[in-house]
Amino acid sequence: MAVIEVGNVNHPGKVRYVDAEKYSAMRSAFLQVLPKTEPGLTIAETNARILPLLSAAIFPGGAKAGWWAKTVQLDLEAKGLAVRSKGSPVRLWRSDNHAGDGHRRARNSGRVVQDCEDL
Repeated sequence: MAVIEVGNVNHPGKVRYVDAEKYSAMRSAFLQVLPKTEPGLTIAETNARILPLLSAAIFPGGAKAGWWAKTVQLDLEAKGLAVRSKGSPVRLWRSDNHAGDGHRRARNSGRVVQDCEDL
């Protein structure tokens, strides 16, 4: 199983390794639904729009989609690709603070490791 290194805006500098296929599928869906301007979407709105975009082979019946959505959200925030509103309810939108290709990466972040033994 290939894994990918992800960050967390709440724990700067700390990385985790997660399944690359699931992360990539969720990241793609997340970025498709995330608006480019404020006020953005609530977490519930984001999750509801993501579910229909997910592959049933990767997320059968939407299993674990909430956990993966949160993982991607925190990673995108850590990389500066998503912005979280202040206040409640939390709202998210894309950041305009990124490279032209939309993939500004923090140091060592997003590195794909081919299999778990490489860790």
